[in-house]
Parts: sequence; structure tokens; C-alpha cells
Amino acid sequence: MPRPRILLVDDNAALLTLLARLVEAEGWEPVTAARGRQALEHLASGPIAAAAVDVLLPDIMGYEVAAALRQQRIPFVFMTGIFKGGRAAEEGRDKHGSAGYFEKPFPGKKLVDALRALIEAAPRAGAAQAKAPPPADTDDFDVDVAVEDDRPTDALELTGRVTVTEDGRVSAVLRGEAVSAPAGRSPGAPPPEPPRPPRTAAEIHAEQQASRAAAPPAPATPAREGQLEENLPELITAFWLAQQTGELTLQRGKVKKTIYFDAGRPCFAISNLVTDRFGPFLHRIGKIDAAQLAAVQADAEKTRRRTGDILVAMQLIKETEKLYYVAQQVKAIVYSLFGWEEGEYRLHMADRASKEALKLDLHPAQIILRGVKKLYKPERLFRLLSPEDRLCPTQQPAFGLHEVELDPWEAELLARIDGTKTLAELIRMANRPEHQVYGALYGLTALKILERR
Repeated sequence: MPRPRILLVDDNAALLTLLARLVEAEGWEPVTAARGRQALEHLASGPIAAAAVDVLLPDIMGYEVAAALRQQRIPFVFMTGIFKGGRAAEEGRDKHGSAGYFEKPFPGKKLVDALRALIEAAPRAGAAQAKAPPPADTDDFDVDVAVEDDRPTDALELTGRVTVTEDGRVSAVLRGEAVSAPAGRSPGAPPPEPPRPPRTAAEIHAEQQASRAAAPPAPATPAREGQLEENLPELITAFWLAQQTGELTLQRGKVKKTIYFDAGRPCFAISNLVTDRFGPFLHRIGKIDAAQLAAVQADAEKTRRRTGDILVAMQLIKETEKLYYVAQQVKAIVYSLFGWEEGEYRLHMADRASKEALKLDLHPAQIILRGVKKLYKPERLFRLLSPEDRLCPTQQPAFGLHEVELDPWEAELLARIDGTKTLAELIRMANRPEHQVYGALYGLTALKILERR
């Protein structure tokens, strides 16, 4: 029996990829569309068993897609990040014929359960579909990498407050001094090249215009699973919108790092980069010296004990400090990924996070905003936004303003953004360094709180 084809319609490319993986795990065939008209074209390409359609699409409303689905007697559910509440759900059911209404963020499992019910209820469903096994976990962290492609990143200041859950029982807020985590290089590695004189946003924008004039870019296509590009904020947001438990693995060269998610919240991270390991991390932040690190590593190789336990036994850190610094180590791995401008990504729906004794409680909105502001270099920000861009509040924000911690000047500037002012005008209003304003505004754009008009 052919696999049921499930139509998924949403302009959030990362969320679309994640939902497609969930559908594949059920043994179904995902058919994805980032635009309403593209979804209508798919209806003519073959039978569709069920659909999940976002209400607000860039070209047409999801209601038009729903009308076409009803005409072909294809059951569907709505997804939405803006039309919320009982009245909207009632209208989706009574007026447009939806069998369910999912307000973002929603648990991806519940959406899958709803689609399964629609498939099984259809007259053509026949025998139950065999569930395909989840994709094999191909990540291999056995190979240690000494240097991150010889491209060290700038130091990152980690906040002194961390919230953790240990062994699934104890939840605690730990406070310590802010930690500076400089980039690590293996001994003998060449020093970084001296920094080039910084260029202004206007210079970079003029360079982009000249490049576009010489070779017009191809039409934009939705991000696909594979190339990282500028998709990290959107990938983290996708896990949040689907309240999904799973893993996001990113690879650049031989370096691999994985973020674990628990119900949409980043909670742990691992890396095969030597300087990201616990002992070297403590050395990087100045907690232990080189001789102490060598002694700890020798003990670990001999006894196979955990580095943290050895550090406590050697009285280099206290038991209470171990939990704090492990949390900071995990945060450093997560934030370091915002410095990557290239690489590949893979999604896994496994739940290895539940096997970790310690899990952090990190809100994705804070990670994204801080990661962009602290790790995106000025030239990168100047490429992503142009001085002539006009920003306005988005109709379908991925996060609420109550979930974002803004500096007073950022909150004041945000209140003045209405789509009528250029980015250059907003910079003058903020009276802050150009790259600082760019970082704050692109961070809010990455959170889908702002968008280009």
C-alpha cells in the first residue's frame, strides 16, 4: 500500500523541515509548501491523505487552501501564530471546515496524532500503516578535534545566572561571577590574523549592490535541511514552535556540535572540539592552570573517572561549583554556534536529553537574541540588513515581547518602529554604535518580532 501523502503548508522553512521529519517518522510522505499557491499546485500532483495549513501565508490566506482541500474532500487542520482564541478556532472549524486548530507554539506530537486520526478515519485508509523506524543516528563524536578549522572566534561573556535541573528532581538557580570564555586554540596553532579595519554598513551595502548588479541572484527558495547559512535562529525557533524534543546537530569541517531540546527548550549541548571539553573549558576561563589541567587529564586517562569528579577530588573546584561550571560549559557550546556562518545541519527526533543527569533551562528567545548580539560580527550584520531597510512589527511573531529581555534603549527604539523609518534613521534615533543597533534589530528580526516592510 502506498504511503499516505501529507501536505504541510507554512512559510517558516525550518518549522516545515521539522514537521516533515515528524511525518516521515510515522511512515508517511511529507509534501511541503512555503506558499499557498504552491500548495494548490501540489493538490494536482497526486492524492493527499491529510493536510496541516498555516492560516497566514505570504501570498494568499490559508483559508483559500482550505477551500480547495474541502472541494477535494481532503481533511485538514489549521496552524496559526496570530489568529488565536476560541472564536478563531470555532471559525476555522465551522466556516472553513478544519478538523483541528493548533496555536503556535504547539506540541508536534499532538499535530501528528491529529493527522493520524484523519488518515485512519478516511474511507480509503484500509489497513493500519506500518510506522517507519526513526532515521539512524549517524552522529559520531568519537573523533576529538583540536582546533576549530583554525578560525577562533572572539571571547564570549557568559552571564553568571544559570537555571538547571539535576537528575530530573532538583531545579535550582545558580549564581556566580560572569564568565569570559575566550576562543581556544591548540598549543602551537598559528595566532589569528590581525583584524582588518572595520567597514561601515554603507560600504558593505554598496558592495552588495555592485555584486547584485553584476550577477542577479537566483529566486529565493525556502531553506532546506542541510546547509546552515543563516538558519540557526530559525532552526531553534522551529523546535520551540513545535514544542519538540530532539536534537539539532551542526557540523563545520570536522567540528560537530549538537544542541539537545526538551519540549522546545534547549537544555544541553555536546561537542567534539577539545577546547569545549570540561577540563579545557575551565582552563580557558582561568579557573585552573595548564599544570592542573594536565594532572586532571592524566588522572582521567588512568582511572576513566569523569573530569568533574576528579576536579572535586583534587579540590580544584567545589561540588557546588561543578554544577555551575558544567552549565556554563554547555551555554558556551550553544552560543559558539552563532559565530558559524557556514556548515551543515541535521535534525534528529531522538530523546537523548532525558538521559543527561543535568539539564539547563534555557529560553530560546534569550539564546537567539543574545547569540546574535554577541556573536554576529559587524560585517555580517551589515550584510543581513541594509541602511535603507524599513522594519515593522510582524503580524505573526514567533515569541512574545514578554519572553525577551531588552535593554531600556532597545525597548524605547522598538516602540518607535512602525515601518516608516529606515534603518539609518533608527540608528540616529538610538544614538548608539552602528553595529550595536544592527545587532539588536537583527536579533528581533530573527525572533520574528520585526520584519522588513
